[in-house]
Amino acid sequence: MTANELRQKYLEFFKSKGHAIIPSASLVPENDPTVLFTTAGMHPLVPFLLGQKHPAGNRLADVQKCIRTGDIDEVGDNRHLTFFEMLGNWSLGDYFKKEAIEWSWEFLTDKKWLGLDSQRLYVTVFMGDENSPVDSESISAWKEQFSKAGISADICKYNKAISGNENLRIFPLPTKDNWWGPAGQTGPCGPCSEMFYDVAPQNGSMQKTFDEEVESARIMEIWNDVFMEFNKTEAGKFEKLAQKNVDTGMGVERTVAVLGGYDNIFDTEIFSRIIKKIEEISGRRYQDLNIAPFRIIADHLKAGTFILAEGIEPSNVERGYVLRRLIRRAVRYGKQLGIMDIFTFKIAEVVIDMYKDVYPELRKNEDFIINQLVKEEEKFRKTLDSGSKKLEKLITDKDRKEPISGKEIFDLYQTFGYPFEMSKEFFEQAGFLVDEDGFREELKKHQELSRAGAEQKFKGGLADHSERVVKYHTAAHLMLAALRKVLGGHVVQKGSNITAERLRFDFSHPIKMKPEEIKAVEDFVNEKIKADLPVHVEEVTLEQAKEQGAMGVFESRYGDKVKVYTIEDLSVPTGYCSKEICGGPHVERTGQLGRFEIVKEESSSSGVRRIKAILE
Repeated sequence: MTANELRQKYLEFFKSKGHAIIPSASLVPENDPTVLFTTAGMHPLVPFLLGQKHPAGNRLADVQKCIRTGDIDEVGDNRHLTFFEMLGNWSLGDYFKKEAIEWSWEFLTDKKWLGLDSQRLYVTVFMGDENSPVDSESISAWKEQFSKAGISADICKYNKAISGNENLRIFPLPTKDNWWGPAGQTGPCGPCSEMFYDVAPQNGSMQKTFDEEVESARIMEIWNDVFMEFNKTEAGKFEKLAQKNVDTGMGVERTVAVLGGYDNIFDTEIFSRIIKKIEEISGRRYQDLNIAPFRIIADHLKAGTFILAEGIEPSNVERGYVLRRLIRRAVRYGKQLGIMDIFTFKIAEVVIDMYKDVYPELRKNEDFIINQLVKEEEKFRKTLDSGSKKLEKLITDKDRKEPISGKEIFDLYQTFGYPFEMSKEFFEQAGFLVDEDGFREELKKHQELSRAGAEQKFKGGLADHSERVVKYHTAAHLMLAALRKVLGGHVVQKGSNITAERLRFDFSHPIKMKPEEIKAVEDFVNEKIKADLPVHVEEVTLEQAKEQGAMGVFESRYGDKVKVYTIEDLSVPTGYCSKEICGGPHVERTGQLGRFEIVKEESSSSGVRRIKAILE
């Protein structure tokens, strides 16, 4: 089964169960300062998991593109990825554990759908902790499903060997394994139940513990049912949600591997074209060499292509830093394969061609993607050359008996972006000892400082709906209206990042704003605040919203029905000063906002400016 066939079958199945099909949201989370990328299918739906009404109803299904960088060093094995697609179905206060588990089983095992062998299925459940008890309800639901296949589905004690007992099918696991969320520091969360499939039954009955069988790639996770019963607060407390939600996820890449009888995701049609291109460029064969470099290049450049499609450029901060790291790692591993010419854009061309019909933003932004990859790769190759000169200088300056210190190697890494592995190889070939532990210590200190800074920077909570944040949401609408009035109709929103302390807003504009333009925007917003204008919301179809003249950010993310927020202004011919498609929430009147002030205007990327503003 191809990825396209899997996507279609999944959406068809849940449509038959009364679910509305909604489009993938952007990889850049909207109004969420706690994470850099959309990391899971639930991420764009947080406001609705917390109780807001979704325009499409309370049963939803989608295919969501995601980026996760926590496992970047694991990429190269049989299953870890940076970019992946997540099939998801959602219950917003409707059905719960019994139905979710029943439908998971039906879709996986029924020959009309995936037709997987029930004898090769295993499941995990939450074993309980101080915040929530063992998930007995899920255990009962799974026993009922397994019994349909004539399997007694016994429970295996934690960390006990399976030892050939084929009836051990249910594995209670601790919080680190079977408690999902929140996606950021705060937000909805709860116990989960995961489904695994035996990808190597020819190796006989399983003998090790569940964790050991997963690590050895004998069984592969293909689905996760998350039962969102709690909301984690900023104080770290777990409060019961007003509504019980179901958030389920099935990884497209892993499921295609399982359905194709593969024990890894890189041999599937999802990656085979990309790896073939790497073979063509490098003149090396995937199966003849260490396969990790091929897999890392394929994963990283696919992820990089999708990030670039969002209009993000490589840089030394936030999303741009993640993008830069992915591209540079790919170049480094390309060098290991003997690729000496600029090549990253050639891989991107394959990715774009593969996904252009599913994600049209790739084709739309193809020129930007290609140009940025070429530019970044050229810059990094010059960096590698500069680092080489520094390496040679260290050799000539030192007594050959003295090891290269961890700090010296870290300085090369920090200053030139020169990869540790390449430094180590260079020095060892020249006969020098390398203090690898010292480098790791320096890197750890740097990461701890960076993490502490990031935690401070992104504090405020996932989809924070505090009073201050709600005010900034409305201020952003007023500011966009002001920018269009002062600078012109070419201005559209390119992204926003809102915390309880400030508003950050990216918009299309080719040049730096003049001081008088900044003041005019401030004056416009403050006039509308002083006028205490009413803010209205209505649910309409996307076509109706367009007919009304409502503005939107990423059109591809919208479903059939949307919320339109209108800031009424009877002093202008249209009767409003702002009308935008938005998930909300917003204040009821502009007079609640306080005084608006722009504190900084700067470049964000080519053709995009950034404003930081506060409310006093």
